[in-house]
Amino acid sequence: MEKRKIILTGGGSAGHVTPNLALIPKLIKLGYEVEYIGTSDGIERSIIESENIKYHVISSGKLRRYFDIKNISDPFKVLKGIFQAKKIIKKQKPNIVFSKGGFVSVPVVIGAYLNKIPVIVHESDITPGLANKLSTPYCTKICVTFPESIKNIKGNKAVLTGTPIREELFKGKREEAIKLCKFSGKKPILLVIGGSLGSRIINDNVRKILPELLMNFDVIHICGKKNTDNSFNNVEGYKQYEYVQNEISHFLNAADIVISRAGANVIFELLSLKKPNLLIPLSKKSSRGDQILNANSFKRNGYSIVIEEENLNEINLLSKLNELYNNRGKYIKAMEKSPVQDGVENIIKVIEKYSIK
Repeated sequence: MEKRKIILTGGGSAGHVTPNLALIPKLIKLGYEVEYIGTSDGIERSIIESENIKYHVISSGKLRRYFDIKNISDPFKVLKGIFQAKKIIKKQKPNIVFSKGGFVSVPVVIGAYLNKIPVIVHESDITPGLANKLSTPYCTKICVTFPESIKNIKGNKAVLTGTPIREELFKGKREEAIKLCKFSGKKPILLVIGGSLGSRIINDNVRKILPELLMNFDVIHICGKKNTDNSFNNVEGYKQYEYVQNEISHFLNAADIVISRAGANVIFELLSLKKPNLLIPLSKKSSRGDQILNANSFKRNGYSIVIEEENLNEINLLSKLNELYNNRGKYIKAMEKSPVQDGVENIIKVIEKYSIK
């Protein structure tokens, strides 16, 4: 089998890493040697190194849309990262580079461009993030998840592929989740996902109504780093985690309903697994509004109930959760009719088409 090499990049949050994990088994099967470029302390490093993928470290500054004193120094970190990425790519000689976005990806995309290596970018959200906007002039093609995204990509570079879903998500077992959480298995399960960095507002509101929730549900709560609360450690029917990786397939399989942020990766995983969900998108105060667009698209298609963050309180959260559970069959039926498919095969086709032979 012909041996080829691909360098992946993407980081800053788990949402910029986990779709890459979905592609890796297929790439290896096709004969690609897979390597990764990321930052020294980003979440991507621990995730990728746990998969035994060769990992290269570069410098990168965060790209911000708001004023911060670090905006003065971070461009120099990005510039340093470009030279580091260029050097790594020149030495490793990949056939192609694949970027999932996030601030670490910009130096890698430009470094590949300077080495005349084709770059495929993936954009999960309806509108491109800042990193992918900056990367657009230097990439070959941009794979998009939503049909609405095509008009937002300049230069005729957009290709509708969907988002890659990790194969292992379909292999989860409800019994394993019950065992891990030490639940009785007699109640339906509510899964709460606040994103890899967590959500204080979701965490606080869930805990305020926890006594009422536990009357009807067992609750698995993924809180985000340093967001667990020790006072809830021994509450029967409630299990909290900072972050999970291998366990997530079991938890998703076990969930009867889900509370989640509205990042594109997680909501398409919920769609693929046909999990009725209540979405609480990040507000425009703390984001560019992409999650609001994602959530409203899912709401229009009948896949989700949406509560905007500004309207979130314990009363309407409990009310909407009851509505979701009581009407879960309706949401499952809508999701079963979805034309959206797993994007792994579509993205692999784009990679294969533009990879240097």
